[in-house]
Amino acid sequence: MHVNDAVIVDAVRTPVGRKGGALRDHHPIDLAALVLRALVERNDLDPSLVDDVILGCVDQVGEQAVNLARFASLGAGFPDTVPGTTVDRQCGSAQQAAHFAAQGVMAGAYDVVIAGGVESMTRVPMWSNVHDSAEPYGSLFRSRYGIDGGFIDQGESGEIVADRWEITRDELDALALESHRRAARATDEGRFAGEILPIPVATEQGEVQMLADEGIRPGTSMEALAALKPVFRENGRLTAGNSSQISDGAAALLIMSDQRAASLGLRPRARFHAFALAGVDPIEMLTGPIPATGKALARSGLSIEDIGLYEINEAFACVPIAWLRETGADPARLNVNGGAIALGHPLGATGARLMTSLLNEMERTGTRFGLQAMCEGGGTANATILELCA
Repeated sequence: MHVNDAVIVDAVRTPVGRKGGALRDHHPIDLAALVLRALVERNDLDPSLVDDVILGCVDQVGEQAVNLARFASLGAGFPDTVPGTTVDRQCGSAQQAAHFAAQGVMAGAYDVVIAGGVESMTRVPMWSNVHDSAEPYGSLFRSRYGIDGGFIDQGESGEIVADRWEITRDELDALALESHRRAARATDEGRFAGEILPIPVATEQGEVQMLADEGIRPGTSMEALAALKPVFRENGRLTAGNSSQISDGAAALLIMSDQRAASLGLRPRARFHAFALAGVDPIEMLTGPIPATGKALARSGLSIEDIGLYEINEAFACVPIAWLRETGADPARLNVNGGAIALGHPLGATGARLMTSLLNEMERTGTRFGLQAMCEGGGTANATILELCA
């Protein structure tokens, strides 16, 4: 049986806003609707051809409740015949949405699908979906892992990773500094210009178009980072400066079969070459990108040296550092335009934001293969290998 190639025709994202920043007045469903509308308008695509809209979102409560993908597509002006569904694989939700979309295309279940994600961490704060009286996890899980109460703190998981790989505070801060430096350079050079959808925002001077990510700090320094106090342990190494930012944003990708793209006169930009998932200890939950990368490479028949660009989500600086040490990858190819420490991490959207930025950088540099991997709450991870289309 012929298996379709699943290709990315286009990808777009909002600028990423800081918590309480420029995107604070935008409802998350409206943010998602803006990128959905942009995809069909940029490609002169009849939205009635979209078989499904799959969006990731982590805190699916309040303004992000009740299957936001459906209402985002309707808000975008899509006909009511276009369905939508919302998925949660924690920080990897939008990457998982892209996996589901591409796998559906490859299986012949979809011809055209939009995948992405959204999160407004200003309007729907992290953990809003768990009430104070809730008992997360359940007794069987708690007894297995010796957890008495409350959440497994991802910050403490980050400290465990820093302990295990003997990562120093200076190394963490140096990666954070480089993230800001690379993101500032990419912005100044216009590397994000083709992927960012201008968003109207209100200012004291009136409405303006938001054109750039809000969290980048070009003027930060090792001294400024060193002055920050640890957040998760009294004598720990993780700080607000070497951790990802709390952010708002949305991103989406137009995915279809290669045959459908040809029939519509659309140019495929990259194809999905390989997918992988991994599970790790849920206490030390941030190490998942390491085995997920290994599985994706094994399925692709490629080696780490064959991959020209890597996007490993900077949930905390220790995550890409541990990944580099275990994989032997070239640091110069990692997060070349900055990561979540500088650009921000709107949880349910980040997987699509990473893939959008990876796609554009692959095209800019003529890089054949790019790899993306994300750690996820609960100890899972996604990895994706993209191949640039000729």
